[in-house]
Amino acid sequence: MQQNVIDTVSAMTAALERGDIDTVMSFYVDDAVVAFEPGEPVRGEQHLRAGFAAFAAAKPEFRYDDGHEVMTTGDIAVHIAPWTMSGTAADGTPIVDSGLSVATLRRQVDDSWKIMLDNPFGARLIS
Repeated sequence: MQQNVIDTVSAMTAALERGDIDTVMSFYVDDAVVAFEPGEPVRGEQHLRAGFAAFAAAKPEFRYDDGHEVMTTGDIAVHIAPWTMSGTAADGTPIVDSGLSVATLRRQVDDSWKIMLDNPFGARLIS
């Protein structure tokens, strides 16, 4: 079960790196909440699509070199993973960033997992 959660997050990340926003959205529940900026969560398909499109425009490459931690109970899972990202800003400037991803997922009736809450800035309160 834990590996299925990791596989879901990894597949969503790969779709984001490819700029495939439709596939990215397929990994989220309809009422998902995502923080694209620290401390500023948004919801709603239009906001999520815009946020993911902005990330994808930087041609990001994400790494989870320190691994993943998954905790589950029933149909709910929490995924925690430190990440690093490199990309390119619109003006050609290199972008390098890092953080701690904290995401809550719900198992679906077909046993797949979808992300409900996604905060890639989980370490901001202790930094």
